[in-house]
Amino acid sequence: MNTQLNEIVLKATGADSTERGEVIQSLWSGYGEIVRYRLEGVHAPSAVVKHVSFPSEVNHPRGWHNDLSHQRKVKSYEVEMTWYHEWASLCDESCRVPHCYASETIGEEQLMVLEDLDAAGFPLRRSTLDLDGVALCLRWLAHFHATFMGVRPAGLWPVGTYWHLATRPDELAVMDDDDLRDAAPVIDSMLSSGRFQTLVHGDAKLANFCFSADGRSVAGVDFRYVGGGCGMKDVAYFLGSCLNDREHSLYEAELLDGYFKELKRALVVRGSRVEMAALELEWRELFPLAQTDFYRFLVGWMPTHWKINDYNKQVALAVVAGL
Repeated sequence: MNTQLNEIVLKATGADSTERGEVIQSLWSGYGEIVRYRLEGVHAPSAVVKHVSFPSEVNHPRGWHNDLSHQRKVKSYEVEMTWYHEWASLCDESCRVPHCYASETIGEEQLMVLEDLDAAGFPLRRSTLDLDGVALCLRWLAHFHATFMGVRPAGLWPVGTYWHLATRPDELAVMDDDDLRDAAPVIDSMLSSGRFQTLVHGDAKLANFCFSADGRSVAGVDFRYVGGGCGMKDVAYFLGSCLNDREHSLYEAELLDGYFKELKRALVVRGSRVEMAALELEWRELFPLAQTDFYRFLVGWMPTHWKINDYNKQVALAVVAGL
């Protein structure tokens, strides 16, 4: 396979020669790896290969594994290949994503040869962000959502996000909160039946954003759970990945205002005829439901997760009480 991989990289990039470099990371639950390949004879000094190889036995880090879980992961990589092959080229610099040189399925293994964002000017990863950094990522999300406003997610997840209720029956079943369990289908239906739908990234956490050296530009990666949905799912999930409960209380309103301001601008730039006032009204009303939707997943999947805090618990209690 190593020789075959080299040949695929050479053909995809047009390089004269290539050499396998360092492993950037292993994929979740042992489903493969992401590896950097050094290139010679072309402008780009390197490319990144996402090599998906489905294991015969899976050791899930949290103990969650069954056939449904496996099939969800298999589907997620099929979706990602479709994303890069058919959709990614629609993203411009305002919602930058890696260029895909090639994608192939070889037997039960899947390969994606991708632009190396480090070499393309996005070498930094962040574990924390200041407000300017949060706003930068929200700007990326606003332009992403504007780009795909109203499209049908052909070949992608009909409903995006990795915590979508229909794909998480086991986590729902073990929840201790009966009221939240009963409310979950109602919340899911309200999010999915909103008038304004777009594509959601589906895993828009801080770890999936790559930053330029000057901190003024950002690119997004990991599109395994991209699909249809309300953009507030991405916004709620992203804010939960980089704000604690105190920061949510202090800055959430300001950050949401910034997101909607940028979304309006992004829609105007793209010549959209979407009724922005109606969209904003609907999505602001759905925002706490999106927060509660992800909270529902967390309390079933891992009740001790660090993302569970007083803030999102209070939001969820208020949403459930109001239904």
